[in-house]
Amino acid sequence: MSVLVRDGLVAAMGEEVAAPAGATVVEGRGRTLMPGLVDMHVHIWDEAELGGYLARGITTIRNASGMPFHLAIRDRIAAGDLIGPRLITTGPILNGHGPNEQINHMLVDTPEEARKAVRKQYAMGFRRLKVYSNLSRGAYDAIREEAQQLGMTIMGHPVEGVREPGMPRDKPFNIKFEELLDDHYVTMEHMESVVWHGLRNELDEDKARALAKEIAAAGVPVDPTLLAFYGLMRAAETKGEYLHRPGVELLNPFIVPMLKAEYDRWSNEDVASARRYMDFYKRATKIFQEEGVLMVTGTDAGIFSNVPGDSEITELRLLTESGLTPYQALQAATWNPARALHESDRVGRVAPGYRADLILVDGDPLSDATLAGSPDAVVADGRLLSRDDLQALRAGAANPPLERTETNLMAGLAAQGG
Repeated sequence: MSVLVRDGLVAAMGEEVAAPAGATVVEGRGRTLMPGLVDMHVHIWDEAELGGYLARGITTIRNASGMPFHLAIRDRIAAGDLIGPRLITTGPILNGHGPNEQINHMLVDTPEEARKAVRKQYAMGFRRLKVYSNLSRGAYDAIREEAQQLGMTIMGHPVEGVREPGMPRDKPFNIKFEELLDDHYVTMEHMESVVWHGLRNELDEDKARALAKEIAAAGVPVDPTLLAFYGLMRAAETKGEYLHRPGVELLNPFIVPMLKAEYDRWSNEDVASARRYMDFYKRATKIFQEEGVLMVTGTDAGIFSNVPGDSEITELRLLTESGLTPYQALQAATWNPARALHESDRVGRVAPGYRADLILVDGDPLSDATLAGSPDAVVADGRLLSRDDLQALRAGAANPPLERTETNLMAGLAAQGG
């Protein structure tokens, strides 16, 4: 079968399709052409990191903590002025004051503060919101109401309400998990967050299955991000050696020093406990798949030791280790994100009229899903990138200019009032 790409779209495909005069011909015999991969949860700190994703066959990324420079990068990619995967971004993370607040969060505690923050993000140009765990009920309700009025979407952590002593074991969260299921989350992030809130951190497979049935019935997609906790566990298992493995040079050097406290903590965490939680998150992922929850791939790449691009391939491996078939894992990385984002009429398939985000893979990824992460060629929005191009992009992803990263972040914090 031949596939003809023209003007950024799959124009035609079939056994009788011939190459037009002047077309670039790529021989695919013995290889597999498939949709480009999607990482639904990344953290971009500099444009140089984009090459790390393309080199691993990732043609769409969703940035989960936005600043104004992300909008500029998004537009430059779309215009063809910057080589990178298609970039989707939320605005700055919305959270309340509490145990997990961070410097890059927009902190809102009252309904009035929440409405003002949502309107500010809209004025900045964002149309997607990310919510975090410790928003108060009043602030969260105001965010939802304002977002609905403005036509903005919501993704993020399951919102708990203000966390109080004794939660979750001795008392339930202020906002019940079940209350969130009709709030139209685009995706709910992190299996550990779902277990923490939805199961009140009980590692109970029967309760996990009952919860999965509720989530599936509500039609809420889940992004397990198994890789995120896996990296923490590996840091504990290796007493920190995992943090120095090949590939970490792609982590932004401006951000890495800020993570020292987390590195030190997890390098000394209890290994048996970390393994027990990791094993349960994988079992829960399999249960969710069995019960029909729409699963997508995300990695939290760009923070802790989650390497841009590489993390997606580890996520595919973790999904298959959890019991998903390679086909199901690849669906989670291609077609399922298109469904979650309501874009299944134009991305996520190799079909006429669909966006030409494609990867050419040596071998059969249906026997080993991780093969998708070593493409021989990538087509990103119709632009052909050879293996040499991809290697150069990956090399360029290491050591971005510190001054540019600092300028972008400081400007972003100033813009959001941080």
